Amino acid sequence: MKVPMTEYLSLDLDAEQWECRVCQHSVGSAHKSYKEGLLVYNRNPQEIHPPVIDPDRYRYTFSPDPEWVRILEYYCPSCATMVETEYATPGHPPLYDMEVDLPALKRQWAERAARGELPESASGPAVELRDEHRH
Repeated sequence: MKVPMTEYLSLDLDAEQWECRVCQHSVGSAHKSYKEGLLVYNRNPQEIHPPVIDPDRYRYTFSPDPEWVRILEYYCPSCATMVETEYATPGHPPLYDMEVDLPALKRQWAERAARGELPESASGPAVELRDEHRH
């Protein structure tokens, strides 16, 4: 059974694997962080938030300092869908933002299935990939 966890991430409870909801690519073990199985792009925050005032004249430009913050973008390695973005401190590991109690989640969804209460969103979004996006 596949359980939607975020807009682009689901959990395959039978295989105990994280999965991309767009292409159904297995991202990694549900016992670990899903981010370990994704591609990471370490962005310069000034690309996302450019200086508002002239950086040659002013030290503080309303743009994040790359020595103090980084923007991590996480992508599915199969279909390149951006799954997550986080602002992090340079030198620190990525956030471990979802730890799942698999036995409890399996019980909960088995009970819902037995009562016929599974939501339609449990099957994932209807997304069609064009041929140029397939690998």
